[in-house]
Amino acid sequence: MIEKFWQQAELAIETNTPSWELFHESSKTGHYDGGFTNEQVVEEMNNLYETFPYKQFEMIPLPTTFAPVEKSFLDTIMGRKTASEIKVQKLTLEELRTILHCGYGVTRDNKDNEYIERTLRTVPSGGALYPLELYFYTNNNIEGLKSGIYHYVPGENAVQLIREGNFDDEISESLVSFQPHLVYDCSFLLFITAVFNRSVFKYKDKGYRFTLFEAGHVAQNVNLAATALDLGVINIGGYHDRMVDRFLKIDGLNHSTIYMNGICAGN
Repeated sequence: MIEKFWQQAELAIETNTPSWELFHESSKTGHYDGGFTNEQVVEEMNNLYETFPYKQFEMIPLPTTFAPVEKSFLDTIMGRKTASEIKVQKLTLEELRTILHCGYGVTRDNKDNEYIERTLRTVPSGGALYPLELYFYTNNNIEGLKSGIYHYVPGENAVQLIREGNFDDEISESLVSFQPHLVYDCSFLLFITAVFNRSVFKYKDKGYRFTLFEAGHVAQNVNLAATALDLGVINIGGYHDRMVDRFLKIDGLNHSTIYMNGICAGN
């Protein structure tokens, strides 16, 4: 009788629907879902920031040229791997520019479009809404840049130093127990964050899914760009979300970190 009771209890637990399944089902597109008209969507798109302006911080221009790449496209694809030996390598501004631009840079100004004024990027984006923002932290490992947290401004081909200083220990504490060394061993850490409203105002719950797709596109481009430059990459999901969001001074709800990449010496 006791054995049967525990079998029933175990089965009851197994029948609980996990939250991911509830969300996936709830965020499916239906035939009768309401939505904005095209005119309303365009109006809202043109009202939204393409990139947060951070007007109080000056623009630091990046080079107009890319770092030289000798690998073929196929060799780059086949050579992509997660770095196994992680160590710092001093990077040039050209290398930084190449990685950031390949990740989320502007490819077309879209001035010929009479309806939508927003620029287009290196990755596909649901409705060309581009809900992501990129930040990175470096501790004196990129030529010409002070230690601190930076914000990438794709439309200006520039970065902004939004907080100067050595934050190695603070970031280390936000990484899971087996990865705190990454902040010390990487040339820079890239934070991919999502401003969810840029997507969900149009696509509702499915817009949340689209932001995750887009982060994957950006991360893969970053991986390929670094590989082409003979640099290493480690893709980081093991971090304490709230701690990272607090570090970046974002609210964690409307704007939250959804992925990280560490760039290091190639191996």
